[in-house]
Amino acid sequence: MEVIELGVLNWIQANCRTEFLDAVMPVISALCAHGEIWILLAVILLMIKRHRRTGIVLMLALVLDVLSCNGILKPLVARVRPCDVNEAVVLLVSRPTDWSFPSGHTAASFAAVGALLAERSALIKPAFVLAVLIAFSRLYLYVHWPSDVLAGAVLGTALGFAASWIVKRIEKKTGRVLS
Repeated sequence: MEVIELGVLNWIQANCRTEFLDAVMPVISALCAHGEIWILLAVILLMIKRHRRTGIVLMLALVLDVLSCNGILKPLVARVRPCDVNEAVVLLVSRPTDWSFPSGHTAASFAAVGALLAERSALIKPAFVLAVLIAFSRLYLYVHWPSDVLAGAVLGTALGFAASWIVKRIEKKTGRVLS
């Protein structure tokens, strides 16, 4: 499987690399280095009364993401990054020091997408486009395996829906709408 995944990453390097993307992809990736763009969105939504519930769901999704990805899965799986397997590739970003699986950038981005989708937010389309760009940036930058990114997208989406479900259960149990 590693050979196939290296083949995909090497194909991206050989066929997609441009000066423009070399400048843009590190910036896109940095938007979510610690979930910043999604945390900012959650804070903005929390400040707007009619979107507060969506902000709560989004923030919970991000908390579930950091606990499951960084707290459990990365140390449990302990997968090396492709840039550590193929050291000949020239990195456009600093070499990450944590484990590779799953992609935290992708998981956080798709946790936001899942939360927004579950809450039927009008922001779903731009959030999805940004999440896909962030996910692709991790492949373009050669710091994640394709399966890391795929797993991050699936896990993140599930966590977004889980956060919405948890908020609904809390509301049902307390008889109070969170907003």
